[in-house]
Amino acid sequence: MSTTKSLSDLKVQLYADGADKAGILELYAKPYIKGLTTNPSLMKKAGIKDYEAFAKDILQSVTAKPISLEVFTDDIVDMKRQALMINSWGSNVYTKIPITNSKGESCLPLIKELGLLGVKLNVTALLTLAQVRGVAAALNPAVPAVVSVFAGRIADTGVDPMPIMRASGALLTELPKAELLWASTREVLNLFQADEAGCAIITVPHDILAKAAKMIGLDLTAVSLDTVKMFVADSTSAGFKL
Repeated sequence: MSTTKSLSDLKVQLYADGADKAGILELYAKPYIKGLTTNPSLMKKAGIKDYEAFAKDILQSVTAKPISLEVFTDDIVDMKRQALMINSWGSNVYTKIPITNSKGESCLPLIKELGLLGVKLNVTALLTLAQVRGVAAALNPAVPAVVSVFAGRIADTGVDPMPIMRASGALLTELPKAELLWASTREVLNLFQADEAGCAIITVPHDILAKAAKMIGLDLTAVSLDTVKMFVADSTSAGFKL
């Protein structure tokens, strides 16, 4: 990728992914951040103990941009109750529903039911085209939705996610209110890959957003020199001698 790229070159919408309140509010204020996402694992990592209290506290400030909040029950029947509760917390809330529960039981019937009830959904943890195809058939075309394909986890298995992401976008062409999201972002390059693949959204962890703001567009020769300076500084501070 060219080092002349910048965040402003991207058509893909950047969503901040995290559960750190200070980070969420700081990034929410940035014009280039178009939405926010979180999940139960990020909440646990951030030390959140009361899910509802945390979500409602964040929603006091996050009112003008979409935010995705995930159900956490493993019981598909109870997912509906949680989804309707989460949906009631704000008009900018997208309720995250996993493609299956932990037993591998499909959530597609629930996704269809919630769509018919007008619930804005973020269907999450998708990694295969078969899963995307199923979601495309279950979504209500009249209701906004996000389809989160975990490109980073696909890449973790040694598979190039780009063809899968492009094909996923093609499967959603008959759903004008459904947006394809590049999830499990691992590095700054993924922002430009998501853009190239035609994704509408990419979720980016707070640390990678900070790295992107710092690193995008830097001259590679200058980065090389900074790397050597780091090696010298660390060798000196460690007191290495030969």
